[in-house]
Amino acid sequence: MKKSLLAILLFMLFFLAACGGNEQENDDNTEESNTEDTSEFSPVTVEGENGEVTISEKPERIIAPYMEDALVALGVKPVAQWFLGGSPQEYLQDELADVDTIEWNMPLEQTLSYEPDLLILSALDNMEGQLSDYENIATTYVFKPEDLADVRKQVTIVGKLLGKEQEAEDRIDQYEEKIASAKEALSDTVGEETVAVLWAIGDQYFMFEQDRHTGEVIYGELGLKPSPLTVELGEAEETWNPISLEKIAELETDHLFLLGEEDAAGIQTLQNSEVYKSLPVVQNEQVYRITDASNWTNRGIVAFEKTVDDILEAFGE
Repeated sequence: MKKSLLAILLFMLFFLAACGGNEQENDDNTEESNTEDTSEFSPVTVEGENGEVTISEKPERIIAPYMEDALVALGVKPVAQWFLGGSPQEYLQDELADVDTIEWNMPLEQTLSYEPDLLILSALDNMEGQLSDYENIATTYVFKPEDLADVRKQVTIVGKLLGKEQEAEDRIDQYEEKIASAKEALSDTVGEETVAVLWAIGDQYFMFEQDRHTGEVIYGELGLKPSPLTVELGEAEETWNPISLEKIAELETDHLFLLGEEDAAGIQTLQNSEVYKSLPVVQNEQVYRITDASNWTNRGIVAFEKTVDDILEAFGE
């Protein structure tokens, strides 16, 4: 599915992450949250960026724009999913393909049309309404930035909000096991060889810092060694600045993950560039193409797991 590259780029640069589209009316075919179990729900109070939020009854109709990763991890479907630039988050569509979309900035009238009983927001920046507007529609929880930045806390908190604390615990244990197994396999396969991640979007290039999106799982949790240029970039800043083709010419790495759609202008430029083709990593055929960057450019347990799978596949594990 084609994306509006400009819209996605603007969102990645300015929307807080660490971070309707189709304006269709909610109809009889719209699935409600997948909260069909009949277990008793105990009221819970959770501290968010907007203070203490109390959930008195089991949420049934949930909207959590750009937080659907945590919902999917717990087997829950929202009544509408985040949407920007032509598509929702691609890597979640096996589970959410039949879920309506809602514009990324949560228009109030559109939000109200889905009659939600719980809104889970990653932040209020760039939303159409104010906190009070959303609270007038439904119980609203806003993530603290430090909790949003931790994929385990994402799942833990959403689990508390939905009365799925044990499921959240189990899901995190499953994630830990996957990371431990992958780390061991890659330690034998890759060892101390260096890894870099480059994303071509439109005609621009963005290099993942060690803590940018899935850089956290690649370098932090899997323990893969960053390239010198990756180290030089330092910590990720809120604004993600592109790097030049001249800077890419300085890239010294044993392995390169190159993200970008097949017809992206930047990919075509690289493939025709003598500078790029002369890089040792290219000449050694250690470049791994990823055409769907959606899970690589997100921060969530499902995104991290799918990225781990991509890496294992690239290295023949």
